[in-house]
Amino acid sequence: MNLLDLDARWRRFNDPDRACPCCGMRFSGLFDIGFDEPDAWPYGSLRDSDAEELAVGEDKLGSDLCRLGEDRFIRCVLPLPLRGSDETFYFGAWAQVDPADFYAYLDASPGDGPAFAGCPGWLANALPGFDVPEALPCDLRPGGDGECPRLYAHGDTPLVTAQAEGISFDTLLDIYAASGQDIRPHLAQD
Repeated sequence: MNLLDLDARWRRFNDPDRACPCCGMRFSGLFDIGFDEPDAWPYGSLRDSDAEELAVGEDKLGSDLCRLGEDRFIRCVLPLPLRGSDETFYFGAWAQVDPADFYAYLDASPGDGPAFAGCPGWLANALPGFDVPEALPCDLRPGGDGECPRLYAHGDTPLVTAQAEGISFDTLLDIYAASGQDIRPHLAQD
């Protein structure tokens, strides 16, 4: 049994058969928050374009890679373990990387070249619930087969602490609220 199983809100959050008494909303556990593009991308959303790639001049945005002027970005997952459970919440965030590291990642993707060993980068999205400095340094570490790289922040910030020590369920709910999805009222009562 996980410690969070003692929290009635957690049980409601993980019960797909439970409907919120005020609106009928249902939950089946953790859901991640992703970003369709790096914050610096000025040309609109790939999702809104109904295309696999959005290109404006030499700038290109795909689902996992982005080129914007001389800058290069890779889509990553930033893990935040959830204290009191075996689960992990993920931000689907972008990292800006050196062009040489970007092309090394590309070369490793088809499996023809050497495996991607990871690289330094900078967080390229403002994360709801975290006040992080612009260009927060990070490490990109290889993900599993077919997975995006994992992103780990550096420095003395609450994000680094959250990645190392985990976040509480209340902090997770605050993150959801900061992203425009305040589900707290829907978990308050049966």
